[in-house]
Amino acid sequence: MSHVKAGGTSKNIHNNAGQRLGVKRFGGQKVKQGEVLVRQTGSTKIAGAGTYLSRNYTIHAAIDGVVEFAKRKKTTFSGRSVPRTEVRVK
Repeated sequence: MSHVKAGGTSKNIHNNAGQRLGVKRFGGQKVKQGEVLVRQTGSTKIAGAGTYLSRNYTIHAAIDGVVEFAKRKKTTFSGRSVPRTEVRVK
């Protein structure tokens, strides 16, 4: 027989901080070079003209200008076409 009482399960131990993902600069806003436009997990939005994608899929402004969003169809590796939002700076 065990000499220690049974330990119960704990349900409230997962207390992780959020990653603060999402759109940081919206359409029509003026931005400077290097500013973060979108923080995302995976490439849910694609980088267009005047922007670049960093290693963690964050989209940054490559030039000074105004942010624009547009809908695009992107072809996947399997040939399927999926809708994506393109982020541009003009």
